[in-house]
Amino acid sequence: MPNFFENLDPETAEEIDQLSRLAYELRENRNAVLGPYGAEDEAALLQRIQDGAVAEHPAYEHYLSTRILADTRETVREVLRERLMEVNRIS
Repeated sequence: MPNFFENLDPETAEEIDQLSRLAYELRENRNAVLGPYGAEDEAALLQRIQDGAVAEHPAYEHYLSTRILADTRETVREVLRERLMEVNRIS
């Protein structure tokens, strides 16, 4: 299996690795917050709150937390995508 980081300078490889790890951790933390509610995403959790299936507090705060985690993950993914496109232009 070829090494993805083989032709990258160490700083770029480290940056890509850190961004990838951060995106993974954000996803896993979001899933950990949603898990106890049996919700697959933020919309499902909000619907469970609105339906009265779960108590509003702390569920609403957890809903907000999952939104922040998801939004942050998308931002990280966009930065990572841009960085990878940059690297591919240089290579």
